[in-house]
Amino acid sequence: MAEPSKKIHLRKIQKNEEILIEDSVAVEEPLEIRVEGKSVAIVMRTPGNDKELAAGFLLSEGVITNSKEIFEISECLSRANDSEETGNYVDIILTKGTEFDFKNLTRHVYTSSSCGICGKATIESAMMEFPKLEKRNDIIEKKILDMPEKLLSAQETFKKTGGLHASALFDQNGEIIIIREDVGRHNALDKVIGFALLYDKLPLSNHTLLLSGRISFELMQKSLAAGIPTVAGISAPSSLAVDFARKSNQNLIGFLRNNTMNLYTQS
Repeated sequence: MAEPSKKIHLRKIQKNEEILIEDSVAVEEPLEIRVEGKSVAIVMRTPGNDKELAAGFLLSEGVITNSKEIFEISECLSRANDSEETGNYVDIILTKGTEFDFKNLTRHVYTSSSCGICGKATIESAMMEFPKLEKRNDIIEKKILDMPEKLLSAQETFKKTGGLHASALFDQNGEIIIIREDVGRHNALDKVIGFALLYDKLPLSNHTLLLSGRISFELMQKSLAAGIPTVAGISAPSSLAVDFARKSNQNLIGFLRNNTMNLYTQS
């Protein structure tokens, strides 16, 4: 399996000086996700935890709801012939594969605002599959404010490359349960959700999710699929993310840095 980072040589140019150095960059490679042997998606991701990524993707797409619906997950290296590598794929076999409707995979694939989807309609469509939480959980501000430093300390590949997003799940004591890094922030979250799914930890009703970047609608929707009541981000949320959080009874925290935070869902 490929490493999440690799060494390269490059020219570093400073004022009146140019030197040749070795540096690390984050690896980005395609991963094909298959269900019952049929290709359903190709994602550009950082290698590692690919089974979690595929499982989390299917859960957040509403295709499966628990680990019992998965019979087997296999990882394979695709080859054009015996010597040429052409990419990687993960194949998920479902316990009731004959009942699987492949059209389900396209129902919750939301793109950017340029696609013309109405915000209200988008939120209502997601709520049909992932009902809102019964109530909004209380938050403990001190524990939340301490999380960014813990996240940064745990981002091993980011320390080498400076080029990865991270999603981290914290318990009620404010300690990291799991962290995943990836070039795609959606992939990093799918890996966290997939971990929880495969180890029967869902729903994550007593946990807090911390994202290393901005918070989009898609990330809020994925977190609701996993039952996460509190989502925090180092950067800003989008307007649709805020609307979604308020309707889903999730806590949404943005600009969590330098011992400050913005709380968008409680007044």
